[in-house]
Amino acid sequence: MEKKELYDRIEKLRKTIEYHQSRYYTFDDPEISDAAFDALKEELEGLEKKHPNITSENSPTHRIGGVPLEKFTKVKHEYPMLSLQDAFDEDEMKEWVEKLSNFLKITKESLEKKEYYCELKIDGLAIELIYKKGFLVCASTRGDGKIGEDVTQNISTIKSIPQKLMQLGTIQIPDELIVRGEIFLTKKELERVNAEQKKNGLKIYANTRNLAAGSLRQLDPKITASRKLESFQYDIVGDAEKQFSTHEEKHKALASWGFTTNKHNVCAKDINEVIKIRNNWEQKREKLEYEIDGIVVLLNDARLFDSLGIIGKIPRGAIAYKFTPREATTIIENIRIQVGRTGVLTPVADLKPVSVGGTIITHATLHNADEIERLGLKIGDTVVISRAGDVIPKIIRVIKELRTGKERVFSMPKLCPIDGSKVVMNGVFHQCSNERCGARHKESLYHFVSRYALNMRGLGAKIIDRFLDEGLIVDAGDIFSITEGDIKVLERFGEKSAENIIKEINQKKVVQQARFIFALGIIHVGEETARVISERFPVSSILELIKKYPKIKKEEWEEIQDVGPKVSESIIKWFQSEKNIALLQKFHKYGVSIIPSKKKVGKFTSKTFVITGTLEGLSRDRAKEIINMFGGTISESVSRNTTFVIVGENPGSKLKRANELNIPILSEKEFLKLIK
Repeated sequence: MEKKELYDRIEKLRKTIEYHQSRYYTFDDPEISDAAFDALKEELEGLEKKHPNITSENSPTHRIGGVPLEKFTKVKHEYPMLSLQDAFDEDEMKEWVEKLSNFLKITKESLEKKEYYCELKIDGLAIELIYKKGFLVCASTRGDGKIGEDVTQNISTIKSIPQKLMQLGTIQIPDELIVRGEIFLTKKELERVNAEQKKNGLKIYANTRNLAAGSLRQLDPKITASRKLESFQYDIVGDAEKQFSTHEEKHKALASWGFTTNKHNVCAKDINEVIKIRNNWEQKREKLEYEIDGIVVLLNDARLFDSLGIIGKIPRGAIAYKFTPREATTIIENIRIQVGRTGVLTPVADLKPVSVGGTIITHATLHNADEIERLGLKIGDTVVISRAGDVIPKIIRVIKELRTGKERVFSMPKLCPIDGSKVVMNGVFHQCSNERCGARHKESLYHFVSRYALNMRGLGAKIIDRFLDEGLIVDAGDIFSITEGDIKVLERFGEKSAENIIKEINQKKVVQQARFIFALGIIHVGEETARVISERFPVSSILELIKKYPKIKKEEWEEIQDVGPKVSESIIKWFQSEKNIALLQKFHKYGVSIIPSKKKVGKFTSKTFVITGTLEGLSRDRAKEIINMFGGTISESVSRNTTFVIVGENPGSKLKRANELNIPILSEKEFLKLIK
């Protein structure tokens, strides 16, 4: 990325994040999901980290929350309500521990064995509660982290937040107590409220977090009371926290004073148990009555936690260990056309690789031209891609604020990219006017992966059809671009089947030249012709093939046995096609390499065989393999250059032709005796 483009991207990211931050925190009306917002923020943080000279104190990565609304009284937080650093996988968690160990100057191994307190990360609205002499005197929202909004009147309607504290144990209630917690709503309550909203023709809430925030920030407490808001309290700040040696002790104290704490919050004995807890809840999250998007992990030891301090807007000793995001942002690098079995043209987006739902995604179907128009999509756009419910990846939104002006409009082709026929409309679909186009294209792909071509076991006709229909492949070159992530998101494909297919594809990236030439499906070039061509003109790479074969003259091709005018014309035409050269370049791009063919020397060197009829003990393919092994050549027709004709049961006209030319005839037994 050039310097100007880098500056522009960072500036556009900052403005876009500020806008969505405002929609989320200030107006409770987000336009994109938390996961998509996190992806934008992560990209900006990465760029600022890589280019510290461009970092600004006003960057949204250095801020917390949103601007307080004017309709509520402002409340200054005595202790800032901080945000949390995010981690999405085990490696990032281990990296976090390593950074802490470096800061504390203790070994990573010893820190990994420390206790960590794990809290379910509720998808709600942060709240601060202030009690004096055991009575609630003020409740305020996070706001921008320094100044929030006074919502005390509305908080009084929430049953899970005590108005007056009671001492149920031996821990004394401080005269002044500052408690932090989360306001949320259950999934069931969201359904109930939305049903009412729909009935009354009012706004539908996208998720429980939006509804919780909107309900709490009502000027009329009766509206807040009509929504069954819930709350968990999870932290004590200020002077009152100094009496506790662990974070776990804070939770016990909160419960003993009548606060509602989450029964699922636990202390983990080490970092490995933290990882297990998070993974367990990722599997069980749907069973909860409320939404969570991960767990909050804190060093349980209060002394260690305090010694780590704060960096920017985050406490070093805590981290949000989030679940695998179901949405992410990425860039449309290209749009290409895939021709299906029925000749329908489907636009497919090539994406900058991105992890969605724990899977690396590189392609997404755009279905048809109407879908591109609906999204307002251009090549080069930054988009939100979703895999909600582990379904096939789908582009759900274009982030137009990040456009640079270099994006390109995409138009459906007027001619079919496979055979050049006119494209016609069939409902909302563009379709090749040649009814046989899709079928022929499909057959060419079947041939490419077949036994005597690249022999890709496990990639049968049904799987090739599925890859075509899903837009994963346009031509044979695309087979080598497919990732495990592209496959395992498809219905009826699991991780194991995806792993096996990719393993097979990768193994076939190194291919014998003769197999590769045969796999290209050049008209009139069969298996044997591909072999003799490869022996006559060996190459050691795809690039050498591209450079060498288009320059070979007609008479040079026809010097090869069985290559007459018809075959030579077909070969020349194939290698002079720009489309075919582009296909070869794609093979090179995706790492396909060629093992050059060498003519084998043996007892059949310079001898040519023709096989006719059905052999009893040998298959025809095995007989050909043996002849090749001994340096011989197989021909499909009998000529004066033929050395032997091997005859099985029910021979055809080739036997008659051999007798006319006095070519020696071998039975199957005589042939076997010859090779022994």
